[in-house]
Amino acid sequence: MKDAQTVTVTEEEKAYIHWLYQAVGVGSRRFLRTLMSQWTPRELYQMTVSGELSEKLSERYREKATRMSEISRGYDVSDVYERMREKGIFLVTEEEPQFPERLSQIPDRPYVLYYAGKLPQREKKAVALIGARDCTSYGRYMAEQFGASFAKAGVQVISGMARGIDGIGQSAALREGGYSLGVLGCGVDFCYPRENKELYERLLADGGICSEYPPGTEPKAFLFPPRNRIISGLCDAILVVEAREKSGTLITVDMALEQGRDVYALPGRATDPLSGGCNRLIRQGAGIVTTPEDFLEEFLEGAAGKGGEWTEPVQGRLLFLDGIQGELWEVLDVNPLPTQELLQRYEEKYGKTIALPVLFRELLELCAGGYAGQVSGSYFMRVMK
Repeated sequence: MKDAQTVTVTEEEKAYIHWLYQAVGVGSRRFLRTLMSQWTPRELYQMTVSGELSEKLSERYREKATRMSEISRGYDVSDVYERMREKGIFLVTEEEPQFPERLSQIPDRPYVLYYAGKLPQREKKAVALIGARDCTSYGRYMAEQFGASFAKAGVQVISGMARGIDGIGQSAALREGGYSLGVLGCGVDFCYPRENKELYERLLADGGICSEYPPGTEPKAFLFPPRNRIISGLCDAILVVEAREKSGTLITVDMALEQGRDVYALPGRATDPLSGGCNRLIRQGAGIVTTPEDFLEEFLEGAAGKGGEWTEPVQGRLLFLDGIQGELWEVLDVNPLPTQELLQRYEEKYGKTIALPVLFRELLELCAGGYAGQVSGSYFMRVMK
């Protein structure tokens, strides 16, 4: 890799790089590296237009070269590139100082990153907050807690913008004014999954979106596993909140370990399928995480090191829930509990009883305020607003 402090890539050169990525197509990283080891993108463009490229390549690459020549006919390199930039989409190469430093250290780094919004700051720590798509209420609650706490600590949250833990943690970080980056398995001009449209727009405004695939690349299943190496490569550590024994999340963990990243996992009940993957990671040596406070004390070396600004737990925002409501919020759980169990918990914790009608009234007020949720009539759960 060239010295990132001395190499300058002009916009004109980037225009030809953008053409090359579109012409080669996704899933052809080896072919791309083969081409760039011998010619510049500008030279490759000229050879495809003239039809010379096919003659200079071995038989195995002739079909790809023919396809590149077909794409190049009528292709206006400068115009296409400028139209992309006008849409707020940019590219940075691994040779440039703007390329994320952590990512430049992994062996299978992408040569180019397309991005919209802002890239992560190299002087701030970053954590990949990942987990199950079909998460439980417990997983949702913990992802919100960690995402919000990371934002308060100045820790950048990197994830795949997926449904479930990924998107929940990123949304929580953004709500607290933190930075988050979504790494996509498609072009940055696609919102995938569509249900995370609000998160996608918030990332564009206050965080960032990136991909190694050029704009216009539609989401396809085979494109997502390779992007996981970018998620882990951009981070100092990986935190898995929920995952099954056989989970796509563990692909990211494997890549993180190969890259020398620290891996942490949130333990769960032995009978909970969505905790099976986390519990196995812990058995294999992953760090055990139970609260954001404990994680940040270790990760930030005292909660104030290397850009950390963490001073209080997330629950601090709920201190104004005084009296019975504050007490009830403390006995609620992220898993729904029946009122009889809540009465028992309340008595055990505070040494006093509460009448059932009063309990219902206060719980319903907590629900109205967004601090509790009612499930199946007489079951209530804690909600993080």
